[in-house]
Amino acid sequence: MAVHVLDPPSRERGASPRAGAVLRPLTRCQIDDRLQELGDVYARSPDAGEAARARFLRRLAEAVRRPGFALMLAGNTDPVGLAYGFPVRVEGGQGEGLGAYLPPGLFRLAAAGRLFAIPEIVVPPETGRRYQGRDWNLARRLQMQLLHDNDAALGVTLVRRGDIRMLETLRSWGWRCVPAGPGAHLPALRRALILHP
Repeated sequence: MAVHVLDPPSRERGASPRAGAVLRPLTRCQIDDRLQELGDVYARSPDAGEAARARFLRRLAEAVRRPGFALMLAGNTDPVGLAYGFPVRVEGGQGEGLGAYLPPGLFRLAAAGRLFAIPEIVVPPETGRRYQGRDWNLARRLQMQLLHDNDAALGVTLVRRGDIRMLETLRSWGWRCVPAGPGAHLPALRRALILHP
């Protein structure tokens, strides 16, 4: 999972925080047509240079090929943020991929097609600092709309264990850590978080 915050715009514009940016899903064809623009949205994050932008576009291109992929774009005149995800598949068993981080109870939900992974959210920096607990927070709106549009009972994401800042931000947006189930193999580098719609 990656949360990327964007540099603030040069001048104040747009709707009030309550009205916020318009959210709209993009089809795969629209994503192909707007790929460079989506890369530009990502590139506004403070740590994103050309190499980071290229890595983001590769991750996005790989994710688009997954069955059930969905991308939600936020913006009024210009895009200001995005989030994407896909239904979790349980191929390969519990010890592989995302399955290595999930307790057995979530595998039943994945098998029913109701577990939705959200690996990346790209939002302006104030989204991570202000109004985190409010329903109209842009990150909250993006992730909830993805879950709602995809009829998911639960969202899931991964975060690096040492990334306390990201963990705290995700928790402020409603994500909760998943305890490992009995006998589950939990690699030390990442932890799973879940989100109820």
